[in-house]
Amino acid sequence: MSKPPCERITLLVGLGVEGDAHMVATVKHRSRVARDPDSPNLRQVHLVHSELHDELRAAGFDVAPGEMGENVATRGVDLLALPAGTRLRLGDTAVVEITGLLNPCTQLDGLQPGLMAATLERHDSGKLVRKAGVMAIVVSGGDVRAGDAISVEPPRAPHRRLEPV
Repeated sequence: MSKPPCERITLLVGLGVEGDAHMVATVKHRSRVARDPDSPNLRQVHLVHSELHDELRAAGFDVAPGEMGENVATRGVDLLALPAGTRLRLGDTAVVEITGLLNPCTQLDGLQPGLMAATLERHDSGKLVRKAGVMAIVVSGGDVRAGDAISVEPPRAPHRRLEPV
């Protein structure tokens, strides 16, 4: 699950991150394949806000970028507040479209006990808040380098809230 930090990744249209285990056009997770093996892969790129790493470290977890399986770590972009369909331009040419929230799984507890629970919380209304990042598809390929600028292009209204994918 963990990915080593690197200076550059290459995004491939309709597939994901070159060399990544999730680089496919259709679903790959066993549960999704069982339901419909021809469904499009809406989980090509995993993005996490670096502020989550800060929050987890403050709570006593030793979490490094890439350790939770993310392909891209952002800073200063409130990923969880963006609507579905938002496009993020990463660097000069790459563009991803946010498809939904990552639903954290028990593999996180294999890294450090309690890590999965630390990426979840309950809103005052009782609704479960998933903080483990967002998933996206690649709509324009290209290289993404550490420190590249990120621009946010929201979709046209009406906006749809992010749901787990």
